[in-house]
Amino acid sequence: MSSTASGKNGTWRNWGGNVSARPARQVAPASVEELAAAVRRAAEDGLKVKAVGTGHSFTSIAATDGVLIRPQLLTGIRGIDRSSMTVTVEAGTPLKRLNTALAREGLSLTNMGDIMEQTVSGATSTGTHGTGRDSASIAAQIKGLELVTADGSVLTCSEKENPEVFAAARIGLGALGVVTAITFAVEPLFLLTAREEPMPFERVLAEFDQLWAENEHFEFYWFPHTGSTNTKRNNRSAGPEQPVGPLAGWFEDEFLSNGVFQVAQWAGRAVPAGIPALARVSSRALSARSYTDIPYKVFTSPRRVRFVEMEYAVPREALVETLRELRTMVDRSGLRVSFPVEVRTAPADDIALSTASGRDSAYIAVHMFRGTPYQAYFTAAERIFTAHEGRPHWGKVHTRDAEYFSRVYPRFGEFTELRNRLDPERLFQNDYLRRVLGA
Repeated sequence: MSSTASGKNGTWRNWGGNVSARPARQVAPASVEELAAAVRRAAEDGLKVKAVGTGHSFTSIAATDGVLIRPQLLTGIRGIDRSSMTVTVEAGTPLKRLNTALAREGLSLTNMGDIMEQTVSGATSTGTHGTGRDSASIAAQIKGLELVTADGSVLTCSEKENPEVFAAARIGLGALGVVTAITFAVEPLFLLTAREEPMPFERVLAEFDQLWAENEHFEFYWFPHTGSTNTKRNNRSAGPEQPVGPLAGWFEDEFLSNGVFQVAQWAGRAVPAGIPALARVSSRALSARSYTDIPYKVFTSPRRVRFVEMEYAVPREALVETLRELRTMVDRSGLRVSFPVEVRTAPADDIALSTASGRDSAYIAVHMFRGTPYQAYFTAAERIFTAHEGRPHWGKVHTRDAEYFSRVYPRFGEFTELRNRLDPERLFQNDYLRRVLGA
């Protein structure tokens, strides 16, 4: 699953298979001191530095021809503070390990995304999120950060210590330094009841405001070429636990969502004209179900079918109109789209480059099966998203640049000024950051 394994002759590839790089050298430091030394040495050798997680970004945000820092030895929990209800973890810790370790301690994050393969630093640095009416992205749950800056020094920040760094570095894109540890707010382990049920596209749009308001976590998937969606509502529950049974879980999560779906994707790639019929079958395959379990078992699910993804955050009040435009575009375009469109929400937060910075947001994610041409679909979708001042996920395909971001992020200048201060020589620069933050 992990894509951090290097390919032949030192080539690094991401999970989606659409980005590769050939770093001059790769380093896996076993301590913060070793990492700081690697940063200083790179600067002496005139090489740029990038840290990479599990490669779940579809952009070249982690690509470098300089020094690639792999965090696999910087993993594990440093400490749990039950009085302040926080946990401090090493930056290379996979979310999967964090979630299971917290559950053993009777603790949980408040909210999370729908996959947990990524490292905590990779997920937060790119603004990874789930869906929530009141609870925001993973980065919004950060209470403290430790990072190695361009001069090789270790900087800690929180609301009280270096607050201006804290305001930006929680979603830092790797531009401010290499994150070495993160302190998250946690809460006592709780139960969620998930209700999944098919619902007509038109009904979801008509009732969206109500569905959003009545549920702590609401999301839905729309199957292009159909009038069908699958909705999911997650709400806190007093119990008892009623997990998905092993057989039903295998059938629905492995066989239908990964196995049959994979075969349908292969079929669609071979015969694109058959995709609308496949979409109708896919949209009917999933029936209503309800289950109650601990948070990470409800929020997350395995994703074995490889894809490429674009996701934009639009103002929440613009969601319904944006989706109608997307549907009209797909219907008129002759495009064949075999992957569902995923819709989630987040409340406004106070992080400079968060996609939900200063505004209640709705996320629309479009996917294409790995190896199928996605440019025409993504270009047309992006035109619709940007007309609504959409903000792309930093780790997913987009074509926006610094000039665009300076218009849609009120605090963009605050971030670039901080970057000038922390990394004046652009040690952490790569082509992607040059494009999205400016030179």
